[in-house]
Amino acid sequence: GTYYTLNGVKKWITNGHGADYFITLARTGGPGAGGLSMFLVERGDGVSTKLLKTSYSTAAETTYIAFENVKVPAENLLGKEGKGFMVAMGNFNHERYALCIGLLGHARFTMEEAFKWAVQRKVFGKPLINQPVIQEKFAKMATRIEATHSWSESITHQMNEMDYAEQNTKLGGLIGLLKYEVAQVANLVADETVQILGGRGVTQGGMGRIIERFNRTYKLPAVYGGSSEIVASLGIRQSMKNYPRNAKL
Repeated sequence: GTYYTLNGVKKWITNGHGADYFITLARTGGPGAGGLSMFLVERGDGVSTKLLKTSYSTAAETTYIAFENVKVPAENLLGKEGKGFMVAMGNFNHERYALCIGLLGHARFTMEEAFKWAVQRKVFGKPLINQPVIQEKFAKMATRIEATHSWSESITHQMNEMDYAEQNTKLGGLIGLLKYEVAQVANLVADETVQILGGRGVTQGGMGRIIERFNRTYKLPAVYGGSSEIVASLGIRQSMKNYPRNAKL
């Protein structure tokens, strides 16, 4: 026909509330990936959105979207019918990579803020940073951040040297594992910096505002773009796929 009719709902769509167009994966055929197609859907009759309240920020416009008998012109099909899953997967590497770089930079900034506080805060007449237990906290954070940053630089170099097809073959699992590790690093930084700042670390405003905000928002990248459990599994499954069949101890 000349158009497709879409029905369905989806939650947690970033920037969805103010969007005029929606890139939408919909089922046009039978079960499995082969029954999925990708569309460009224009806001109009049958499209409704509702803003969702989250623990991080309404600036992300996290949205509940509903399609009710939405007519989508056939020319708005992205790629070929039944090939929508591959279109969706083609974006994941870059999305996950961007999440890693952003969260890692935020973790570093949060640690730096805590370090400033530990240098200026006096405990029994001496700077808090002089306490061995506080030094160990910074050592744990710094080593994990620096190691993960170096890993991200290695993957960045490979992305710049590989074409798109090679990236999809060789880097999907690595980027998944990087995202898994960055989420663990963020968890460590959130926990340790709050402990260092104490009450200020859970206060919205004042000298601890950066630490409080990071502690409240760091978890999101461990959920969207593929949860930590999913991307960890992806990394190992890709290793298994490329593992030599004749390798033995």
